Formats: sequence, structure tokens, C-alpha cells
Amino acid sequence: MPELVTRHDQDHVARLVLNSPANYNALSFEMIETLSSTLRAIASDDTVRAVILAANGKAFCAGHDLRQMQSARSDVDGGRASFQRLFDECAKMMQQIPALPQPVIAEVQGIATAAGCQLVASCDMAIAAEGTRFGVNGVNIGLFCSTPMVALTRAIPAKAAFEMLTTGEFIQADRARELGLINRIVPADQLVETTMELARTVAAKLPAAVRLGKRAFYDQLRKGLADAYTQTGQTMCENIMLPDTDEGISAFLEKRPPSWT
Repeated sequence: MPELVTRHDQDHVARLVLNSPANYNALSFEMIETLSSTLRAIASDDTVRAVILAANGKAFCAGHDLRQMQSARSDVDGGRASFQRLFDECAKMMQQIPALPQPVIAEVQGIATAAGCQLVASCDMAIAAEGTRFGVNGVNIGLFCSTPMVALTRAIPAKAAFEMLTTGEFIQADRARELGLINRIVPADQLVETTMELARTVAAKLPAAVRLGKRAFYDQLRKGLADAYTQTGQTMCENIMLPDTDEGISAFLEKRPPSWT
């Protein structure tokens, strides 16, 4: 069987590719576990400074594997334990992305629907090919996208998210960019190159500063204004005390490139 997630490292960037195009890269139990274990390995890999999450085939990700889910209905409990485990494991995997020390960029094409849209919303940044569509369409089959809603409502305005959740309609890439779900739209033949260029830009920064900054970014979002300033002030102090930051500031003042360790 082919690898469900392939990994290729270049220029301090780890490019992860969902590799189950036959079922539109659905988030089966196996896909979730494979992606989760790959993210765990990257979290402790100091050679990786940025991550790209891409996918093979016509679709980025079509959400959960409905055929696999339906097969669990023959269980003694009608599938309840299986469903709960699926949603729990998926939630843990989604939370790994913002918790990862390295920034994660989604490289999206075709469609990203239901948990696939959740995956995009969970990433730190996203670039989409022209013509890509995004949706949380579970309501169309009688299953409200409650877990995808968590990431979606933290990425776009509440009323826009609620409309998507209750109508089950797709939004186009330009609307997704307008709402803040994605950062950029590019021609399909430029998607890989543009995403890699952004990842290389991030990877060229001082890794310790970016790791501190990403952690602080998500921590301060959960705090009130005063607490957010207190916490980020402490982060700034921790950052500026790094020897490489001292070197970076000195290099700027002396009009030369920094020599970071």
C-alpha cells in the first residue's frame, strides 16, 4: 500500500503530502494516525523550520471517510464508541498543528470540505489554487459539522461561519480569502512554487524567535487585553535575551547580514 502521508524535506522545510487521492484524501482513522505521528516527529526535529501540508489528487481533503464511518454501525453499540474515538483522535490531531513549534502552511487545491476545511482552518497560513472551494457541508447529509466549527470560528467571523455551517454551501477561494480562511490565491500551476517560497521565507528567520512567537501568538489570543500584553512582554524579554537576537540587532545597526548560530 502507498504511504498515506509522504514527507520531503528541503531547505529546512518539511513538505507533507496527503496521499490517498482515490478517496479524496479522506481523514480515515489510518490517515489521522499517520498524519498525527508525522507531526509528532516534526515537533522534535530542530532541522525543520517550516511545514507545508499539501495533498495529491483533485481534492485537498473531503473530510472524514464516510464509508468507514458507516461500517461501524454494525458494532454492538451501533458505532457510538467508534465515532467518539474518531472525533476525539481527529480533534487531537487538529490541535497538534497550532501547537507545533514550526509554522504550518496549507497548500490547497480542488475542495476542502467538512474536516478538510477544518484542517485548512487549523493551519497557521494557507495558499489556495484558483478555483478551490471550501465548505462545511455535513448539514446536507444530516450531520452538523460541530468539530470543524471549532477551527472555523477561530479563523473567520462568526456570522460567516454560521452561514456556511447551516447552509452547507461552498464558498469560492476569493470569498475564503476575504474572510481570512486563506492568505493568497494563485494559479494552479504556481501553487507548489508559491507555497514553497513562503515556507522558505519563514524558514530563513531565526528559528528560536519564530518558535517563541508562534507559541505566544496562540496563547495571547485566549487572554484578555491586559493579560495578553503581560504575557507577550515576557515573551519579548525571553526573545531579546537570546544571543542570536543580540547578534541580529547588532548586525542591523552595523548594516550587515546576521551571523546566527
